[in-house]
Amino acid sequence: MLLSCCTWAVGGPDEAAIDALADLGFVSLDIRPGMFASPAARQRLAARDLRLTCIALSPGMPADGALDAEDADGALAHCRRVLAEAADLGVSHAYLVPGFDAAPPVMARYAARLRQVAEMAAGHRIRLCIEHFPGRALPTVTGTLDFIAAVGHKNLYLLFDLGHAALAGEDPAAAIEAAGTRLGYVHFDDNDGQGDLHWALLDGVLDRAAIEKTFAALGRIGYDGPTSLELSDKLPDPLDALRRSRALLQEWL
Repeated sequence: MLLSCCTWAVGGPDEAAIDALADLGFVSLDIRPGMFASPAARQRLAARDLRLTCIALSPGMPADGALDAEDADGALAHCRRVLAEAADLGVSHAYLVPGFDAAPPVMARYAARLRQVAEMAAGHRIRLCIEHFPGRALPTVTGTLDFIAAVGHKNLYLLFDLGHAALAGEDPAAAIEAAGTRLGYVHFDDNDGQGDLHWALLDGVLDRAAIEKTFAALGRIGYDGPTSLELSDKLPDPLDALRRSRALLQEWL
């Protein structure tokens, strides 16, 4: 399994972030729209032998026209543009986070738009995932998998987030096994069990046993896709948090 890193944990200029994460030993990065678009950033990526694995599609989505809104033209245009940029950068995965309104008519609209975005992504050979997110319309892995099945598009997968599963009280091994072939991406992060804080691993409610169970479940379903550390840039020392978390995961990777 490839271990990537969500670049927004570092902040600062693109070239500085590239150097900092390469120095930590990462060979792959996850990005948000607009990151690493400049020739200088692309040259630095090549010089440090870094690849880009995943892009978060939700940042930059029009506030007045999300994918679950009655008028989603702006959101669909945003996804179309970002997916084209991602394909140009060699990105293989993309993901969305759900909205806040779980009312059936809203979710029906969301499902219809997700089919469109999943088709756009397929045209670029990018795998589209949706992340279960406590406090939003799809707060659990179980509910998100049911929703993915209802959407019914072959290019829509689950992004499993270990920290989110802890917040929702879900067993990570059971969640991963339930996802099976619909598992498209994995985020690792920790928290205090109450807030989505994106702490370093083992700094919150997670222990080594939870991480070991997670990797055992990934092995049982034959998952060999990417994994990623998604830590917060608000930590006292984000680089140290990334270093410690990466070293821990390397024991299993």
